Amino acid sequence: MKLDYEKLGLKVGLEIHRQLDTRHKLFCDCPTTPREGGREITFVRWLREAQSELGELDPAAVFESRKRRMIVYHADTENTCLVELDEEPPHNLNREAVEVALTAALLMSAKPVDEIHVMRKIVIDGSNTTGFQRTCVIALGGEIEVDGKKVPLQTITLEEDAARILEQKPHEVHYDLSRLGIPLIEVSTAPVMNSPEEVYRVAYAIGRILRATRKVKRGIGTVRQDLNISISDGALTEIKGVQELDLLPKVVELEVIRQLHLLKIRDELVKRGVSEEDLKLESIRDVTHLFLETSSKILRRKIEAGGTVLALRLRGFAGLLGLEATPGIRLGAELAGRARAWSEVEGIFHTDELPGYGISEEEIASLRMEVGAGELDAVIIVAAERERAEDALERVRERAIEALHGVPSETRGAKPDGTTIYLRPRPGAARMYPETDIPPLPLSKEYVEEIKRRLPPSLDEVAEALSKKYGVSKQIADELIDSERVELFESIVGETGVQPSVVASVLVEHMKSLKREGHDVERIREEDLLEFFRHVARGELAKEAAPEIMKWLAENPEKNLKDAINALGLKAVSLEEVKARIAELIKTNRDLVKSNPGKAISVIMGELMKTYRGRFDGGKLYQLVSQAVHGQSS
Repeated sequence: MKLDYEKLGLKVGLEIHRQLDTRHKLFCDCPTTPREGGREITFVRWLREAQSELGELDPAAVFESRKRRMIVYHADTENTCLVELDEEPPHNLNREAVEVALTAALLMSAKPVDEIHVMRKIVIDGSNTTGFQRTCVIALGGEIEVDGKKVPLQTITLEEDAARILEQKPHEVHYDLSRLGIPLIEVSTAPVMNSPEEVYRVAYAIGRILRATRKVKRGIGTVRQDLNISISDGALTEIKGVQELDLLPKVVELEVIRQLHLLKIRDELVKRGVSEEDLKLESIRDVTHLFLETSSKILRRKIEAGGTVLALRLRGFAGLLGLEATPGIRLGAELAGRARAWSEVEGIFHTDELPGYGISEEEIASLRMEVGAGELDAVIIVAAERERAEDALERVRERAIEALHGVPSETRGAKPDGTTIYLRPRPGAARMYPETDIPPLPLSKEYVEEIKRRLPPSLDEVAEALSKKYGVSKQIADELIDSERVELFESIVGETGVQPSVVASVLVEHMKSLKREGHDVERIREEDLLEFFRHVARGELAKEAAPEIMKWLAENPEKNLKDAINALGLKAVSLEEVKARIAELIKTNRDLVKSNPGKAISVIMGELMKTYRGRFDGGKLYQLVSQAVHGQSS
């Protein structure tokens, strides 16, 4: 589908979150780099919504609170303290984190605030032990220029990162507190981007500026990108948690397709004369008796566990629930997502996708008759404990009513394929209030001016310097920067003395190739890469072994280089053994050596590489063969 984004009125705003590489967390002295060897502590909390100072309840907090989950926290004493456990007041703001955030702000021409005030943002999904996240505005305004267009920034904030989910169950969720409290910078743009490609370029530009501080963390989970997307006649949708930069354009494109699909369904429902009153007055019916002998394993399991099967007729919705705009985008999936998120049922069935899942045509006919469904009506069924099933169908009814008006404004989560799923309602203005345990931090003009004088070079300047120092191309230097492997590159070259172009080739080209093949190269540890080049420098491995070893390490992240060498049979070979084998092959191919030395070298190299590929340097091997052949042929 070719989309005219300008005609559609696409507007996108970005929120880039990046962990800062500081020594300590934002409000205590715990390390931001995980340590091992501590004692594990486990404790339990329940969180609930509370009114704001204005007497209002935040919709997102109400949504989380009604789940009534038991929250189990796992803390390691090496990485957490009483602050994370919410048993001790937070310490003062981490000045190192403030300075990094200010540096980034000044690089983007933002105006630092006169005084930093920490606020509490209500978050009761369990990701923070306190029931809120601490956040503070560092600077306002600013802009970046991308392809000649000036992109305004709104705010640059500093906040504490959330705890990491370990496991989720219907009534229970487990969190690891090691990540909680790591300083997180957030850069928010104005909603001025008008195409998926522009979103990518702006996010890329902001990422490069943050990396220029040389104080941001790298790797999986250290960067998250949120999007605020709307089109004309659509609605503002917040999409959370896009991990990969390359995924941003796909997420934007699919969100536009989703909103257009919902608008198309709205128009069809209007044509069919469906009204809110039709949906509000429809009763939920118990249809368990229709499925007592069903072949559906899902329904039988729920019924045998004491659950019920409830049904809701949706007048005029037949054929619209299963209608697919593109794989993964259907109104039926939206209804299911809403039911799962609010009521924590496993899912729903609707008549657009039935018969199927073991449910027969006869059972569907009986179901339609039971609820009085006409030809244009759809029927939703849910199997669960009665209270949960009723609540799920009420959420389905609520979402169906929203479908009459087009696109609901909501918060959705990004999936790896670029589609999204309902997370929760959009938060309201009542979720922020002042933090009373942390004093304000004034920012003097002298302090800000001092940081301005010490601003780091841009990454373009860094790339230029790398290119000159190591004799690599500007493109390779840029790719080392973008892959965030500059420090590793310089460390390897400095320690091992391996040719810079060889190191850069492995860190850039080989890694890109493996990633394109679907291998998760981010799982390869830097110490294994460094150790590989130590082996190359000592002549114990050939540089040609890099692709095979890197692929194995990506597939076996719990293993190390030594394990890879053993598993792949890449143990070092002695020079004497190689020379002896060359002598054998020259003797075997004596006539060819005499008559056609060039072809003899090619034949002998082919035989040798079968045995020594990855175990002996290819360039050195060619040199030995060439010398030996020409010595015999002269």
